[in-house]
Amino acid sequence: MGFIKEFKEFAMKGNVMDMAVGVIIGGAFGKIVSSLVDDVLMPLVGMVTGNVDFTQLVAKIGDGEGAAVLKYGTFIQNVVDFLIVAFCIFLMLKGINKLNRKKEEPAPEPEAPAGPTQEELLAEIRDLLKQK
Repeated sequence: MGFIKEFKEFAMKGNVMDMAVGVIIGGAFGKIVSSLVDDVLMPLVGMVTGNVDFTQLVAKIGDGEGAAVLKYGTFIQNVVDFLIVAFCIFLMLKGINKLNRKKEEPAPEPEAPAGPTQEELLAEIRDLLKQK
């Protein structure tokens, strides 16, 4: 019974749960970025380059059935995907860091109320001395 309890404590720790949520959100975010690249950006790049579909760019080395096919267009596509994902993550982390900095900055302390001036203190002392 101790093993199961220990596993349950491990699995329910905050770090493990945070990581699980991060992986799930990361997977969904990856789909969004892939769609952005495949459905929005690459057609625009294709227009600029004369409607070249990068995934169809190949180089054949050799003849016949034994020929090697280098799919360098797919590689270019994957590099573009990576750069866009990296840029999106950079922007996301930059925003998160900005929010964290705002949280960490202590609120400005209210200014202490201004005390009496030297003249006011001397006048008060004078008045107290007169009363005696």
